Amino acid sequence: MTQTMLGYQNKVLRIDLTKKGCSFEPLRMDFARKYVGSKGLAIRYMYEELEPGIDPLGPDNKLFLTTGPFTGTPVPCSGKLSIAAKSPATGTMNDCSVGGHVGVRVKYAGYDMIIFEGQLDKPGYVLIDNDKIRFMDAEHLWGKGSHEAEKILADQYGPEYSILSIGPAGENLNIMSCINCDYYRQAGRGGIGAVMGSKNMKAIVIRGTGGVKVNDIEGTTKRLFEILRNDVVNDDNQFIFDDGTTAFLEACNDGGILPVNNFSDTTDEKWTEYNGEVLNSYRQGKRGCGSCGLGCGNFLKIGNAICEGPEYETIAVAGPNAGNRDPEKIVKFNEVCDNMGLDTISCGDTITWAMEMTESGRHDFGIKFGEADKMIEYVEKIAKLEGVGADLALGTKKASEKFGGEDIAMQVKGLEYPQYEPRGSWGMALSYAVSDRGACHMRAYAPNEEVFAASIPPYTPEGKGQMVYNLGEFNAIKFSLCICDFWGTIDYAIMSELLTRVTGVEWTEQDMADVGRRVLNIGRAFNQREGFNRAHDTVPKKIVRDALQNGPAAGQVIPPEAFEDMLNQYYEIMGWNQDGTMPDELVKSLL
Repeated sequence: MTQTMLGYQNKVLRIDLTKKGCSFEPLRMDFARKYVGSKGLAIRYMYEELEPGIDPLGPDNKLFLTTGPFTGTPVPCSGKLSIAAKSPATGTMNDCSVGGHVGVRVKYAGYDMIIFEGQLDKPGYVLIDNDKIRFMDAEHLWGKGSHEAEKILADQYGPEYSILSIGPAGENLNIMSCINCDYYRQAGRGGIGAVMGSKNMKAIVIRGTGGVKVNDIEGTTKRLFEILRNDVVNDDNQFIFDDGTTAFLEACNDGGILPVNNFSDTTDEKWTEYNGEVLNSYRQGKRGCGSCGLGCGNFLKIGNAICEGPEYETIAVAGPNAGNRDPEKIVKFNEVCDNMGLDTISCGDTITWAMEMTESGRHDFGIKFGEADKMIEYVEKIAKLEGVGADLALGTKKASEKFGGEDIAMQVKGLEYPQYEPRGSWGMALSYAVSDRGACHMRAYAPNEEVFAASIPPYTPEGKGQMVYNLGEFNAIKFSLCICDFWGTIDYAIMSELLTRVTGVEWTEQDMADVGRRVLNIGRAFNQREGFNRAHDTVPKKIVRDALQNGPAAGQVIPPEAFEDMLNQYYEIMGWNQDGTMPDELVKSLL
């Protein structure tokens, strides 16, 4: 087994919810050497411990909270926590990351990873205070919104504790439910909140008062502050502090990839009515996550609507994609989703699909584009499975299979599209298709190259397999190090230098590339074991059938043969078979 490395606690906390017991064990350092931490390490453990075919909402699924070697150190932008499980939305592997301070608290409590197994017999929460684990009753919290539940716990335990919680959506096993943290941070996608709800856990409350050992603390700390000053807090990244992701609204609109009316078109000439300048004029305060040097968090209050954010995805899905331009309604949608514990992307896309279904006469869901107040009402209905909300809680894939409209259901593998129109960025269609957890922009962010940097033509399949691979490899190691995406100027040289300094073990730039490729493959290997192949790497019919009418990408459609060409390119680069499966020897090399 690989030697123990500094930066790690070399300890896993395993919590048996069924027996209300726990155990401690060494971290698999052989796994850490191949997958580093966070995202990659979580998926490797999932592959090892989850039997194929298990029910994602059954007791055999496990919830993995995983840190990285940088967590709890002054490495900039390293405060995130990976939360992973088999997805109830897609049946694939699913890892999410959440900001705030909970990742640091897990690490300071002495753990690289916490694994929750089984199910509580009644609603409860788990209290983790360093090495003391207690199982607490949550009957008084069950049914409450996430914000109210977290306030009750925060008032009880104080600011030294971080709280992960679910809202009514997670309690009701909604496949769009998320896990909330620090009030306004979410592990959002793939129904991760439903996994927690299936275990009857309303919350996880955690405090850690320890520390993290690194190699050559004086030299490492000095170098970290040099990197913070020169590569993090610089002009290239300043927009994140100034505007947060609201800055993406202008870039996406100008680039022809801002979706309108359930991806029926793109570009809104009145985007300035709800842009970052408008939203941030209501800013009440700022916040950053643990060890962050950028501070993207914006507290907003518009009328009776309050949230931290809203992020670009939420602005787009509750704004132009829903036919709405009222900034207060966008913020209110965000607030209600957070409190109910719903992913704004999947919930918003499902409602905009229902809007198009109603307006096209396919099925009357009682809501049309522009009905922002009703959209907010539908969020609570979806979370509580009330009336029409019970049907929409199925998500776009299952709802369209029941009511029709599969051709306008914007999803891959059951996970709804993020808010980047792929007819204006063809590589995004490929990225959504091959993402291991279903449609996801965080795996390989094609607009960076095709639209913002304009380094590769967007409306062609040429070179897209290599581009999406390169972006995916980079993000896979970046997120396995638990580095936030907003440190946009980090590269393999910095990654390998920091990992060498922290762990005391030599890492090279090639090692970073190798880990990234390995992480992409282990996610695919998990899904392959669940029966996924090329038939599931899809693009919605609307994207290959209907040309855009407005904006810089007007007239664009992705021909089916172009999409298949991109898919073939990607498979060849990955060394996969053309049916989307992996050769046995490749799978064996990952273990």
